[in-house]
Amino acid sequence: MNIHEHQAKDILKDFGAPITEGIIIFNSENIIEKIKVLDTDQFVLKAQIHAGGRGKAGGVKLVKKKDIISEAKKLFGKVLVTPQTGPEGRVVKRIYIQKAYDIKKELYLSCLVDRQSSKIAFISSTEGGVDIEAIAKTNPEKIITTKVDLKQNLSSEEIENILRIFQLDKSQTTTATKLVKAMYSALIKKDASLVEINPLVITKNNEILCLDAKMNFDDNAIFKHPEILELRDLNEEDPSEIEASKHDLAYIKLDGSIGCMVNGAGLAMATMDIIKLYGEEPANFLDVGGGASKEKVTAAFKILLSDKNVKGVLINIFGGIMQCDVLAQGVVDAAKDLKLNVPLVVRLAGTNFKKGKKILDESKLKILSANNLNDAAKKIVEAIK
Repeated sequence: MNIHEHQAKDILKDFGAPITEGIIIFNSENIIEKIKVLDTDQFVLKAQIHAGGRGKAGGVKLVKKKDIISEAKKLFGKVLVTPQTGPEGRVVKRIYIQKAYDIKKELYLSCLVDRQSSKIAFISSTEGGVDIEAIAKTNPEKIITTKVDLKQNLSSEEIENILRIFQLDKSQTTTATKLVKAMYSALIKKDASLVEINPLVITKNNEILCLDAKMNFDDNAIFKHPEILELRDLNEEDPSEIEASKHDLAYIKLDGSIGCMVNGAGLAMATMDIIKLYGEEPANFLDVGGGASKEKVTAAFKILLSDKNVKGVLINIFGGIMQCDVLAQGVVDAAKDLKLNVPLVVRLAGTNFKKGKKILDESKLKILSANNLNDAAKKIVEAIK
């Protein structure tokens, strides 16, 4: 789950991080009254959407007090298109008004769960304000990664390693140390998967501040954090993904033409890969889970077919906990209800797969059976062509 910049800053501030002064607004009413608490004549208007690259898309504006109302009105309702939003973009429905700062230097600092090493990784770079991926390609020497074991507190040596690339003075190091501790505590205590400060700035007054902030959270741990769930902004999520979450389905919409329904994340990734191998693109990632009910399968199938880009559907199920006949009945019910009009290829294996195949064969629906994953991918690609 993602949250907005202003929400991430509020969380980090609670943990002791040095955060910029700002307020959040949801309309252009009474702005002058609201900004009095910032005590400045220079402001930055920052569109709040769940995507990076807002500045290049016109979503970040440096304005004077006399222009703030007119610029805010222009920004509200504007569709921002960035590399992370896709061509459809995102509509601006809230704006963070931040005090403007004189910036001397921009840095980058993040911490995240590194699943490959089963550690927490801190990434530090002297090149803030740009995509860290671009820096990794062009100037890898300007990035250092410090991996730490999961524990209650970081050691002084670990914090020193994280900050050494910044070459801070004594006062700045004290503030930056508090920031590192705040980021680590927030990641652990809130079950976040990422805490990113980009840019982390040094002002001309030699202050260290989080000019921007981003936090992502582990969906599987949200039940422990109702205060985080309250921050969810459904306006920023795809309607089909919202619907999937209601049925506890792991669903991510993609841009391809072949809808996929699979049980198990690894099998889902393999299914997506083999579709690409045969020259097509998956329309989604969808894991119905190991013990999905008929109702859950029906809901999943309806979500798949609601995507107008889907020209065909590939169902790849290995019946371990899940029973293939349960899945088959759910598919048949949903297909009849929605009047299936795209090719459907089904590969079943495991528990009750013969019963499942019989249900599909007797459904009088145009369903192509496959013997294995390779056969299934080949058949669905040929079918949509």
